[in-house]
Amino acid sequence: MCGFIPPLKSNPPSSPLNVRGELRGVKGVMKFLRNDPTLKQRRRELRRNQTEAEKILWAQLRNKQFYGMKFFRQYSIGPYILDFYCSTMKLVVELDGGQHNQCENNEYDLARSEYLKAQGIDVIRFWNNEVLLDIQGVLAELALKVTPPNPPSFPP
Repeated sequence: MCGFIPPLKSNPPSSPLNVRGELRGVKGVMKFLRNDPTLKQRRRELRRNQTEAEKILWAQLRNKQFYGMKFFRQYSIGPYILDFYCSTMKLVVELDGGQHNQCENNEYDLARSEYLKAQGIDVIRFWNNEVLLDIQGVLAELALKVTPPNPPSFPP
């Protein structure tokens, strides 16, 4: 079923949390919605072994350099580890390499995006190649997500 990617569901479940505040529906029950301690070692490994594209983008996002927004790298939400996450904007930035062209990875990415959308989190994706060849274009597109549109000006 790789050729067909269904649209994202517009009506997410009312709450992915059970009565104790634990995440339900993803491989049983998770106690941590954000930065699950069981994923800590994997997050560290991913930070230590960044791709060249991740290094380039992180240099632009770190230390609130990008419109004063705080971004985290290799941040986990539910069962997923995200490349970059801005909690203020509830925005995930994912960098995809060639492996994301494979059928099973497309389906995984779709399920992941649906899960994040159900949490009220927006996902924007860029190819590694885009970052490597046109970082300014990537930052311009990202800027559209983190800055409010200009209000209309009214004549005096």
